[in-house]
Amino acid sequence: MTELGAVFRPQLPPERLREVVRVAEDSGLEQLWLWEDCFLEGGISTAAAALAWSERVRVGVGLLPVPLRNVALTAMEVASLNRMFPGRAMVGVGHGVQDWMGQVGARAESPLTLLREHLDALRALLRGERVSRQGRYVRLDGVALDWPPRTPVDVFCGATGPRTLRLSGEAADGTILHAGTSPQGVRAARRLVDEGRAAAGRTDRHHLVVYLVAATGPDAAARLHAELTAEGVADVPELGAAGDAKAVAEAVRLVADAGADTVVLQPTADEPDPEGFLRFVAEEVRPLVP
Repeated sequence: MTELGAVFRPQLPPERLREVVRVAEDSGLEQLWLWEDCFLEGGISTAAAALAWSERVRVGVGLLPVPLRNVALTAMEVASLNRMFPGRAMVGVGHGVQDWMGQVGARAESPLTLLREHLDALRALLRGERVSRQGRYVRLDGVALDWPPRTPVDVFCGATGPRTLRLSGEAADGTILHAGTSPQGVRAARRLVDEGRAAAGRTDRHHLVVYLVAATGPDAAARLHAELTAEGVADVPELGAAGDAKAVAEAVRLVADAGADTVVLQPTADEPDPEGFLRFVAEEVRPLVP
């Protein structure tokens, strides 16, 4: 079965999150995803609040930019979430937007090296291992979590380019693809991830999460076109979904058929009713997605 989620975009003020979480919980939404975009809202703080305000919905952070974070701190926070809210917290890491990283003096000369070192150390710490590393960016001396997760935790990696997608297959447990990824792009990404998995000799499951921009209502097509134009991807075929639940569900099916395990519907930046969008996803689209 294709898992379905929706995004709370951080362009909304943090005080809106509680009502959005209530709607997600009450409507039966499976997953609520949050972003740590600069310089809007913190991923871990909003995830902790969302998890505390709910009992059922799974909460994902996609993604935490690794240049901003010491890997030990990332591991401590992820482990804490998973112990307090077993099975409901999902966290991804990634390069972050390089211009933003430059603004805070955290831009790495080799983002790929940093991400590889962070993923390797993070997954080891979350397995409860005592970790020593003397890498180019990640340096740990006998670090172990006092409160590691009680059960295995999947670490997702946000990826776009071929090298990062292969790295995700090698060193992560799942991959997150942004909303500029068409069904054809999803297929290509899955192949690159699988190449990385094969190179690393991995045979475990690798979960693919794909964002899909969606709009509904009388002005849905215009809002979707404006969003895709602003992102410079308006000419990409089969990108995004606009219309009623049937139209959106069909777009979800195309992405799922291309290899997505989870499709996360992303409202446009000018979505007039974020809570209504979540109800639409949970109550109207979900029944049409196998």
